[in-house]
Amino acid sequence: MGGGKLRRPPQHGPAGRVLRGGDEAMIYYDTTKMGTAKHRSGLMRLSSRIREELGSVVTEVAWDGRRRGFVSGKPAAPVTPKPDDWLLTVEQFCEADRPGFRAFVANPPCRLAAMFHDAIPVRWPHISWPQSVQRHPEYMKLLASFDRTWAISDATRRDFTEFWRWQGVTPRSQPQVITLGADFDGSNRVVRDPIIPRGRPALLCVGIVEPRKNQTFLLEVAGALWRDGLDFELHVVGRVNPHHGRPIEVRMEKLQKREPRFHFLAAAGDQRLARLYAAARAVVFPTIAEGNGLPILEALWRGVPCVCSDLPVLHENADAGGCLMTGVNDLADWSAKLRSVLTDEAECRRLQREAMCRPLPRWSQTARTLMDGLR
Repeated sequence: MGGGKLRRPPQHGPAGRVLRGGDEAMIYYDTTKMGTAKHRSGLMRLSSRIREELGSVVTEVAWDGRRRGFVSGKPAAPVTPKPDDWLLTVEQFCEADRPGFRAFVANPPCRLAAMFHDAIPVRWPHISWPQSVQRHPEYMKLLASFDRTWAISDATRRDFTEFWRWQGVTPRSQPQVITLGADFDGSNRVVRDPIIPRGRPALLCVGIVEPRKNQTFLLEVAGALWRDGLDFELHVVGRVNPHHGRPIEVRMEKLQKREPRFHFLAAAGDQRLARLYAAARAVVFPTIAEGNGLPILEALWRGVPCVCSDLPVLHENADAGGCLMTGVNDLADWSAKLRSVLTDEAECRRLQREAMCRPLPRWSQTARTLMDGLR
């Protein structure tokens, strides 16, 4: 596997098929939201990256609410799965989004497999989209009916199993934990001797602008360090959550006008983002809730250390090195850790060395885990 394509081993049949017991079984890959998404959210990027790695092993399908079933191709034609076929989805879904989908899951024409991401709308409703808060419990219940499920972290697996237990739901199968890749954009991993970027020290924060990502707290930490005389730049990159993000955006726009060392970009192309990573002493991730914490892996892939919130889920990616775990909303701890990476070149080199020497997963491994589970 590699290079964006899944190399099919000998037991794979024609495109979209896998051999099982001598018979060819189709694998249908759900792209319902991916095909119509207006934004490259983390979930959409994940779905697209897995689709790229699976290559011709799967056949793309999308839910057609009018037909109450999946369709494929252009023009769209209904698909008729057989009992031994698989439907694989990494998307979130509910009856409101997909009319007829609840009945499909209750009486499926084929086997069902899914990756699931987080229980944040259930655990943190006050900082989640109201629509997600309303719909997420149904999504979590529907997943219990799937034949194979993978959680993107052990913390997420625990959240789902506890929710099912609370709801009195017995899952058809016990969820497994799947490792996500660090090589999101297909670039080569940065492996070199540690270096200190030239010019004024800089920090980078990448992620959707919303209370959960905690950019407001990051501004407070940066402001305290600037007032103490520390000279550095802070770059925040991310689209604004239209429901919760506007007050944070207004605050950042005001700060940008009076503080020339602060920069906010609602969007950045791949080349500009690559330059920001290359110039950063560290990526900062002050989040208060995550399903996995992919920004950590993406930073480490580029050889950039990460300063992140001390959350159990983030330990799963951070403990192997290159990261400083920091108390959630602990101003003193965040100030001390950021001061360290901005002023202590020996510490910065140590973290870079850890980031570039530690093992990191690839998306080809994620695709292989999925395929192994469907055989």
